Amino acid sequence: MKPGDGYISYIVNPKSGASSSKLMVWEFRQYLIENGFEVKQTFTKSLKHACELATNAAVDYNCAMVVVCGGDGTVREVAHGLEGSDKLMMIVPVGTENLLASELGYDERIRTLQNVFDDGEIKHLDLCSANGKIFTSIVGFGIDGDIVKLVDENRAGHICYLDYFWPIWRSFWSYKFPAMKIEVDGEEVFDGRCLVFAGNISRYAAGLQILHYADCTDGLFDICIYKCASQIHLVKHSLITVLKKHADCDDVIYRQCKKARITSESQIRTELDGDPGVPLPVDIEIIPCAIKILTPRNARPAGIRTRIKRILG
Repeated sequence: MKPGDGYISYIVNPKSGASSSKLMVWEFRQYLIENGFEVKQTFTKSLKHACELATNAAVDYNCAMVVVCGGDGTVREVAHGLEGSDKLMMIVPVGTENLLASELGYDERIRTLQNVFDDGEIKHLDLCSANGKIFTSIVGFGIDGDIVKLVDENRAGHICYLDYFWPIWRSFWSYKFPAMKIEVDGEEVFDGRCLVFAGNISRYAAGLQILHYADCTDGLFDICIYKCASQIHLVKHSLITVLKKHADCDDVIYRQCKKARITSESQIRTELDGDPGVPLPVDIEIIPCAIKILTPRNARPAGIRTRIKRILG
């Protein structure tokens, strides 16, 4: 990309990120300006506003690229706004987990951002929809939804990993493991007590490789169904997931597909990219090659050890 190609829309969520992350947002913007690029910075007022800003950039002939500075929710809404357009997107990851950015090989170093901008790889990224609502990473059904709801209820701006401790502890002991029915590409594959995760990236919170075989460019999404009826069973699933052995276990159903439907007679909460999700029944569909995104070359997704190092600083 050259300075004469058009301006860069620089969309910033001012509530995302600790002080060091906010400094990186400023430093990368200065890097672009010092290299002759016109940068038009806007601050999001809400997730809906982030989508609107991206939609406006998508149809602006003079805009050459969109840089989104925020966490998973902001990235999701900007991707939604750019869906189907030819505008190139880049991420400055400043959220708590940064699921999509970590999957694509981004880290929290200014030098990485500079290298991506100067010599990154363009990928055509698939998106998913849940009842028509776009998500970039993972949708979870069950205890995961309960945890996210508790975190969201107590959220006041930027959150950190400690904000998840009490919601995880409370949800672990209180969750009742209601039954769900799951259909994959029109076939019923399970009906019973379970936890369900579906999405387009391999690693979830803290780098857990739940969707072991997921590829966000293959035109499919992955779904993992843990047959689970108790806290003891949940602990067992957690351990085998850490060991990356769960996808081949007898009490886990793992599929790659284009459509899935999750229903239940119980009220089950969901989460979508770390935010409260849509109510059941939920229909999930893949949207192939939905956006163009600039990524680090030859990078690997950040795993558990890498993310623990980030947490500890």
